[in-house]
Amino acid sequence: MSDGRRPTDGAMSVLSPTAILGYGFPESSFERGLARHPDVIAVDAGSTDPGPHYLGAGKSFTSRSAVKRDLELMLRGALAHDVPLLVGSAGGAGAAPHLAWAREIVLEIARESGSRFRMAVIPADIPKEEVRAALRLGRISPMPCAGALSDEDIEESTHIVAQMGPEPLITALDGGAQVVLCGRAYDPAPFAAPALRAGLDPGLALHMGKILECAAIAATPGSGSDCVLATLKADCFELEALGDDRAFTTTSAAAHSLYEKSDPYELPGPGGSLDLRGTTYSDVGMGKVRVTGTRFVPAPYTIKLEGARRVGYRTVSIAGVRDPILIGQIGQVLETVRKQVLDSTRSDARVLFHVYGKDGVMGDLEPRRGETGHEIGLVIEAIHRDQAEADSVCSLVRSTLLHFGYPGRISTAGNLALLYSPSDIPCGEVYEFSVYHLMRVDDPTSLFPVQMEEVRG
Repeated sequence: MSDGRRPTDGAMSVLSPTAILGYGFPESSFERGLARHPDVIAVDAGSTDPGPHYLGAGKSFTSRSAVKRDLELMLRGALAHDVPLLVGSAGGAGAAPHLAWAREIVLEIARESGSRFRMAVIPADIPKEEVRAALRLGRISPMPCAGALSDEDIEESTHIVAQMGPEPLITALDGGAQVVLCGRAYDPAPFAAPALRAGLDPGLALHMGKILECAAIAATPGSGSDCVLATLKADCFELEALGDDRAFTTTSAAAHSLYEKSDPYELPGPGGSLDLRGTTYSDVGMGKVRVTGTRFVPAPYTIKLEGARRVGYRTVSIAGVRDPILIGQIGQVLETVRKQVLDSTRSDARVLFHVYGKDGVMGDLEPRRGETGHEIGLVIEAIHRDQAEADSVCSLVRSTLLHFGYPGRISTAGNLALLYSPSDIPCGEVYEFSVYHLMRVDDPTSLFPVQMEEVRG
């Protein structure tokens, strides 16, 4: 088996099949990538983009059948070409139940195909006592969107994970793993780890990983369901889209380097940050872009902690409003209905309104507040620690608003066009992020034990 180190020509190529494991990709693009003899196949399987529910509930936001289909193709390709397959943030959120779910899929594929390989499984769960100890030692600091961490936040979290850097993956490759299945991981880590292990430039390796983790989203036209190949050399890396109708441009590569960043010049991560001030993007023809000049600036090693806790249950009702008289005073009417229902029921439920066509996407940040169309969409949401109470409050808000007598109303037939019957939809558990903090560590591998196993299909 190839050990994933740098080939003799000093370059290393990485095949990224899809933006998220389970999003799919064309087999033709994947086969085109395999024909280029990549040194590594790597994929990101997770994100916090879908919100805290999946971490808190221990569920995947991608379907099992879709994940299995993608993994079957990737595993077959990796074994056939004798290269490592690295998966980051397995199961979506990368906690213990997600990792176990993804591991079982891999084992199922191996049983069905008779495959044999060495696999490393790297958990990312951080024990609560470890977090408490770090908090007492002053080793935890909040992300900009979070407040100070408390013992209550830690205790109420159902799962706490940390984004591992590339070091635990390097340990797994050193141990001879051909498949590396990670819990929550820093997005570029699976793509950069083999290159860092081979001694290639860390700034370029991590920048390459930053782009590859989203695969063809960074190409033109962008897609989360198509393959990309990157070749990393001593002084640059080159990007190539593998789909028939896609290409990298200097604009698409540079634009994606700004993706999910609060600073256009620096991208912090475990152990340091990427400095993009000297980065250049060059068109080298045939739909390829060359990237040079990115620097890695070391810093004290921190890992990002993510935790979620359950806050109750949700029920929603979806409706439309087309009366211009009601639309003109919708904010005041909704507040009156909310107060009337909560006062009459003495409920401590949370009642939220999302008004699409007015400010449903950006809320109070909406800059075009004076513009409203001829119709609006309305989502009524009730949250309570008891599902039955959430159902009841949502029902009362919906029925109160349906027949509410607002100033200027002409028709009494009803104010809402309800999309579904039944009109109220119980949505189950609601979670919120309870831990979104950085923890300083002395050893980037100590919290991420590498568990090796021989898979004999």
